Amino acid sequence: MSFLRNCKNKFAEIIGSPRVEILSGLTVSLALVPEAIAFAFIAGVSPLTGLYAAFIICLITALFGGRKGMISGATGALAVVMVSLVSNHGVEYLFATVVLMGILQMFSGVLHLGRFIKMVPHSVMLGFVNGLAIVIFLAQLGQFKTVNSLGQSVWIADQQLYIMLAVIALTMAVIYLLPKITSKIPAALGGILISSAVVLGFNIDTKTVGDLASIAGGLPDFHVPVVPLNFETLKIILPYAFILAAIGLIESLLTLTLIDDITSTRGKNSRECFFQGVANVVAGFFASMGGCAMIGQSMINVKSGGRKRLSGIAAALFLLSFIVFAHSLIEKIPVAALIGVMFVVVIATFHWASLKIIRKIPRSDFIVIVIVTGVTVATDLAIAVVVGVIISALVFAWKCAKNIYAETKNAKTKKTYIIRGQIFFASISSFKELFDFDNDPKEIVIDFAYTRIWDYSAIDAIEHMCLKYLKRGHKVHLIHLSKYCQGLLDRAEGCVVIDKDRDPDYRIALLSRDRF
Repeated sequence: MSFLRNCKNKFAEIIGSPRVEILSGLTVSLALVPEAIAFAFIAGVSPLTGLYAAFIICLITALFGGRKGMISGATGALAVVMVSLVSNHGVEYLFATVVLMGILQMFSGVLHLGRFIKMVPHSVMLGFVNGLAIVIFLAQLGQFKTVNSLGQSVWIADQQLYIMLAVIALTMAVIYLLPKITSKIPAALGGILISSAVVLGFNIDTKTVGDLASIAGGLPDFHVPVVPLNFETLKIILPYAFILAAIGLIESLLTLTLIDDITSTRGKNSRECFFQGVANVVAGFFASMGGCAMIGQSMINVKSGGRKRLSGIAAALFLLSFIVFAHSLIEKIPVAALIGVMFVVVIATFHWASLKIIRKIPRSDFIVIVIVTGVTVATDLAIAVVVGVIISALVFAWKCAKNIYAETKNAKTKKTYIIRGQIFFASISSFKELFDFDNDPKEIVIDFAYTRIWDYSAIDAIEHMCLKYLKRGHKVHLIHLSKYCQGLLDRAEGCVVIDKDRDPDYRIALLSRDRF
C-alpha cells in the first residue's frame, strides 16, 4: 500500500490537472517560438539552433528540475554573451562551451551552491524583476521594425503599425476578459487563438511567425562539437562557460524564488542547478545554444494554471511537434498576438508596488532597486545581481558599524564598559573611540556579553585597546566572551590568557603587563 501511495503521489506531482497543464503547456510553447528565434538571431546562430535549445532545456528541466511549473529555454541573457564567441570562433566552439557550461552547473548543484541565493536581498529581487520586465518589453520592440529596399532596418509605420497595435490590443483585451467568461481555456491561449482567427479570417496583412524565419525541421541530431581537444580550446571556452553558467544559474534561481512566492511552494535550488547543467550538456551535444529559466514564459505558465511538471513537458513536446509536423500552421500566427501576450507578462511581472513604497522604505533600498533595474537593462542579470548584493552588503556593514556603543559603570578604582553592537572591520574605528584611556581608573573591566567579535580586525582592535591601557599602568579584564569569540581570541598569538577558574561559565580573559 505504501508503494502504491508513493506512486500515486509521484504521478500527481507530474500531471496535476491534465487539461489545465496541457493547455498551459500549449500556450507556453507558442510563446517560446518567436523568443527562441529572436535569441538565436542575437547569438548569431540559425533559428533551429534556438528552437532545439528551447525543446531540450525545457523538457529535461521539466522532467527532473527543482521547480515544478518553471519553464526553461534559450534566453536573451545568455545570447548576448554568446554572440562574441560565435563571431570570433564559430558555432562549434559555442556547442563545446555549452557542454562545459553544463558541467560547471552540475558541479554547482553537487556542491549545493544554489543555497547562496538566500544572500540576495529583497531589494535586489525587486530590481531583478523590474529589470527583466523592462528587458522583455524592449525585446518586443524589435518586432516593430522591418527591412527596407536598401537592406536597412527601419520602424514600420502607417497601416502596418496600426494593424499590429490593433491585434496587440485585441489579444490583451481577450486575456483580461476571457477569465470572466470561462476558466477552461488559459487566457493567453485564448488571446492567441482569437487574434489569429481574426487575422486569418479577414485576410489581414500583418507580420507572422513565418516572416521571422522558417521553423521547419526534423528531430535534433546527436553532434559532437568539432573543436580541437587541447589546452588552447579550453582557454577560449572556459571564460565564456563560466560566465554563461553564472548567468544561467542566477537567472534560474531568482526565477525559482519568484515562482515560490507566487505559488506559496518551495523549489529545490541544488536540484535545479544540477539538472539545468545536465540539460545544457545534452543541448551542447545536440547542436543547440543551451539556456536557462525564462521568467516571461514561466509567468505565462503559472498564470495559465501550470503548476506541475506536465505543463513544461507538454510545452517541450508541443514545440518539437511544431518544428516537425505543424510548422506551416504555426508560421501563420501573427507576431502581434504573441507580442500582446508578452506585454501582459510585462505588466504582471513588473513590481508596480515598488513605485508606491518609495517613501516607505529606506533610501538605500530604493537606490539598490533602481541600480539593479538599470544594470539589468544596460548589461546583464549576473552583473546586476552582484552589484546589488555588494551595495546592500556595504550598506548593511555601514549601518552595523555605526550601531556600536558602550554603557559605563564607574567606581573609585574600577570602571566597567558594557559593549553593545558588532565588532568587525567596519566598526573598529567607532569601537576605539569608546574608551577614555587618559582619564580611566587603574582597573578596567570590559564586558562583551552583548556583542560579538567577527573577524581578525576586531581581534586586532581589542589587542591594541588593551596595549594602550597596559602602557598606562592599567589592569584590564575581558569578561563574558561567547564561545565563538573565545575561539578567535585563543587563536590570536599573544592576545589573552583565559582564566577558567575565575569564571567557569563565561570565562575571564585577564591581561597583565607581563603578557606584553
